[in-house]
Amino acid sequence: MPIKSERQYRSMSMTVKPQKEKLIDTDYYVEGYAANYERYKLFDDFNGDPVYEQFRRENFEGVDLSDVIMQYDHCGEVYARCKNGSLIVRTDDKGLFIAADLGRTQRGKEIYEMISKGMVDKMSWSFIPGEFHFDRDTRTITYDSIKKIFDVSAVSIPANDTTDIHTRSLVDGEIKRAAQELRQREILKLKIKIKTVTGG
Repeated sequence: MPIKSERQYRSMSMTVKPQKEKLIDTDYYVEGYAANYERYKLFDDFNGDPVYEQFRRENFEGVDLSDVIMQYDHCGEVYARCKNGSLIVRTDDKGLFIAADLGRTQRGKEIYEMISKGMVDKMSWSFIPGEFHFDRDTRTITYDSIKKIFDVSAVSIPANDTTDIHTRSLVDGEIKRAAQELRQREILKLKIKIKTVTGG
């Protein structure tokens, strides 16, 4: 199923923190996960029922990760980027892993201090999705592909209203169609039952 090609944001409760073993030689090293593969609740639909979302490792196959950038709250300065070797973005068995050198700018160093002191410990990523399918039984959006990843960000507040707005526009139509089909089936059953009872 094609979905809108707008940039979307997902904030994950994934810890980003300084590490002793480093993939980049710097005093301002952090690593963490911007996404994982576990199914999680994305939002409640118009009926108040949960809608879940799940990414898979194969979603990231073929995605160009050569110039992803790292920001803070998805805006402002660039604090690390893949192109100059200050950012590593790759998938592993757990999710979308990142490692960064935040020592290239003064503001980056300040963000490193915020992370090292536990003031900032969550991550988010922005992307353009490709194809997805919606499983009505499990109420889960599962992605088949991702077109582009723009950035990974350390975030002050993981929740992002944009997620709800964009995702609702993508799946509410599908959920409404499923509800309408269910109502139509119930109406048909009722008509058959009435016809059987009345002998009409």
